[in-house]
Amino acid sequence: MSQAPSKFADASLQVNRRHVSGKLWLTIFQVATLIGVVALTVLLLTILNDSFGYVAVENKVDPDSLAVNGIPLDAQDKETLMQTLRANISAGLYARFERDQPFAERDAANVYALIQEFVISPRILESWTLYDSLFIREQISETLERDFPNAELQFRNWLSWNFVRAQQSSYPEIAGVRTAILGSLWTIGIAIAFSLPVGVGAAVYLQEYAQDNQINRIIQTNINNLAGVPSIIYGMLGLAIFVRAFGLFTSGIAFGAVDPATANGRTILSAGLTLGLLVLPLIIINAQEAIKAVPNSLREASFGLGATRWETIWAHVLPNALPGILTGSILAVSRAIGETAPLIVIGASTFIQVDPSGPFSKFTTLPIQIFQWTTRPQGAYHHLAAAASLVLLVMLLTLNATAILLRNRSRRSY
Repeated sequence: MSQAPSKFADASLQVNRRHVSGKLWLTIFQVATLIGVVALTVLLLTILNDSFGYVAVENKVDPDSLAVNGIPLDAQDKETLMQTLRANISAGLYARFERDQPFAERDAANVYALIQEFVISPRILESWTLYDSLFIREQISETLERDFPNAELQFRNWLSWNFVRAQQSSYPEIAGVRTAILGSLWTIGIAIAFSLPVGVGAAVYLQEYAQDNQINRIIQTNINNLAGVPSIIYGMLGLAIFVRAFGLFTSGIAFGAVDPATANGRTILSAGLTLGLLVLPLIIINAQEAIKAVPNSLREASFGLGATRWETIWAHVLPNALPGILTGSILAVSRAIGETAPLIVIGASTFIQVDPSGPFSKFTTLPIQIFQWTTRPQGAYHHLAAAASLVLLVMLLTLNATAILLRNRSRRSY
C-alpha cells in the first residue's frame, strides 16, 4: 500500500511536465506567428509609406497655357492634342513618334502622355515619404521656399489610376506600369496554359498508371529534386531551348507573324514557356498528392460497375482531386508571377514603351520593372517601385482569389 502514493506522485509529476512542455511549445509557436505578422506588417507599412507623400514639382511649360479656345488640355480631343503636340515639338521628334507607332493607331490618352512628357515636362525636384509629409510639414515648406522657389508643392498618390494605365517613361513624374502589367499577364497565362495540363497529365500517369519499378522511382525522385532547383537555372535552360534552339517558332518567324530581319526568340512565348517549366514540378507534386487523397473506395466502386481505368479517372478521380490541383496552381502562380532572374536571362526588356500585342512581342514584367526602378539613384523611382509593388500584390491576390473561388466551388465531401 505504501508504494501506491509514490506511483501516483510519479504519474502526476510526469503529467505536469508534459503540460509544462506543451505550454512552452505553444508559446514558441505563438511567438513565431507574431514575428511573421510583425514582419509582414512592417513590409506593408514601408511600401505604403513610399507610395504617398509630398513632391516639389516644376513644369517646363504651364499646362494652362496649352488650352485651346478655352478647352483645357485634359479635355481636348485627339485631333486637338495632335495639333498641340506638333506645335510644341520639333518636326524630327514628331516624325520619330510616327515611325514608332502611327498616330492613326494611337488614342487620345497616348497623345496626351506624349504632351505630358515632351512638352509640359514636369520635373520632381524633391520628394518626401508619407511619414515625413504628415509630421514634418513645416520643415518641408521651409525647404521648398529656400531651395525650390519656382516649384509647386503637391501631395502625390504614386499609386493612381494614371500610374496603372500609363506606359513606361524615362521621366518618373509620368511613368506607369501598363506595359509591365500586360507583360506579366501574358507570361503567367502562357505558363499556366502550358504547365497545368502537362503537370496534371504527368501526375495522373505517375499516380494511376506507373508501376513501382526502378525507372519510375528515378523519375519521381528527379521531379522532387527539380522543385528545388534555383530559378536562374531554368532561365539558362529557357535561353538554350526556347530562345536559341526553337527561336524560329518562339519568335514567330516560322509562322510569318513578324519581320525576320528584326525578330528573335526573346519573346513573351519564350518567357511563358520558361516559367511553365519552372512551376511544372510544383504542379506535378501537388496534383499527385491531390489524386492520392481521393479515397480508393471510389475507384473500387467504379471498377465494380464495369468502368475502365480511364473512365474511373475521368469521372471520379479528377473531379474529386480538382480542389487540390487548383491549390497547386495557386502556389505555382504565386511563384511564377514574382520571378525575375529567369526572365532577365531570357531577355526581358528593362525599358519598353510598346504594349505587347501577342505571344511574339517583346516584353517586360512587373518584377523586372520594380527591379529596374530600385536600382535608380533618384528618390522618385523608389516611390514608383513601391507603388508597383502594391500593384503586383493586388494582381497576385486577385489571381489567387480566383483560384480559391474555383477550388471552393469544385470541392466535394465524401
